[in-house]
Amino acid sequence: MYAISLGDDGAELRPLEPWQAEEFLAHMDRGREFIGQHIVLADAVTDLESSRSCLQAYAEKAAADTGRIYGIWTDGKLVGGVLFRTMDIGQGTAEAGCWLEPSAVGKGLVTRAARVIIDWAVEERGVHRVEWRVSSANQASIAVARRLGMTKDGVLRQSYLYRGKRADVEVWSVLAPEWRAGRQAS
Repeated sequence: MYAISLGDDGAELRPLEPWQAEEFLAHMDRGREFIGQHIVLADAVTDLESSRSCLQAYAEKAAADTGRIYGIWTDGKLVGGVLFRTMDIGQGTAEAGCWLEPSAVGKGLVTRAARVIIDWAVEERGVHRVEWRVSSANQASIAVARRLGMTKDGVLRQSYLYRGKRADVEVWSVLAPEWRAGRQAS
């Protein structure tokens, strides 16, 4: 298995695979309340079976080239992740997302990890448009979209039913030429 360094602090990005279901569940248990404020993953991964099923679904997406999931580890501990919830290579589009447990917040981990996977999608897979869909209430994730150089495309008003309430979803995106220009400028 490979690991990609996310900087001098020892953080690493690695694929999350079904055999890591116990570790993934323990991570979700540590961060469930925090992650679940905005991310459905906290409600979907509640026991070993659902943890394994979630990771297996992403393994199948990876095999079909329609999605990916990666974990972020610090000091050997899974603390969050980034993913391509969807990928359509034929259309050149992908939707990226993220989550973190509270111990990992404020360290730039998601921004660094998202840069790695977006760079891969654009440069290796030929993705033209990467979207970032986020609850309007999730200011931390909106800040990541901004740091990634994304543009706010609009708001899907009350489009997402989550825990019995309707939420507005902001759609942010970056196009391949914008991504490349931003990478050259930094």
